Amino acid sequence: MNLIVSVLKKDDLCGKKIIETIQKNVNDVEIIYEEDMHIKGCIGCNRCWLVTPGVCTIKDDYETLLIKFLQSKQVIFITDLKLGFVSYQLKNIIDRLLPLATMHLRFKNGQMRHYPRYKKQYKMGLLYKGNGKQEFLEKWLERVMINLEGTSIGTFHIENEEEILNALIND
Repeated sequence: MNLIVSVLKKDDLCGKKIIETIQKNVNDVEIIYEEDMHIKGCIGCNRCWLVTPGVCTIKDDYETLLIKFLQSKQVIFITDLKLGFVSYQLKNIIDRLLPLATMHLRFKNGQMRHYPRYKKQYKMGLLYKGNGKQEFLEKWLERVMINLEGTSIGTFHIENEEEILNALIND
């Protein structure tokens, strides 16, 4: 399954258009709209490491989303940019990915990294709407994927349909 997590509103025309294009060209796509979920912010308690390993103790809709992350071949985030960066809703979702790692550390490629909790190769991409520096967003997503021991499939402006489809189909 390919999972698309949109923090854009369902009635956003750019978001609707790219989602329809992806659904027409990519097999097995599931769409989740953040606006349909109740996801609280990470409070940094580390209980997902220490008390309930792999499970966030905040009771909201995030556990459903976490399960879908684990079941997905690829995850594509769609967001608008605020001050050149991803929206707070998407940043909140990314912060809540903490249960995908363990508290145990090791050196990897000269950097301290957490051991992954699951034997899964995460592949995530970012589609954005608005003005921002693609190089910065690309570097940010690459750093997120290093922390998850995954792979970035790229960051793309939402209007670059051909590049987006090539990344999704060829990966």
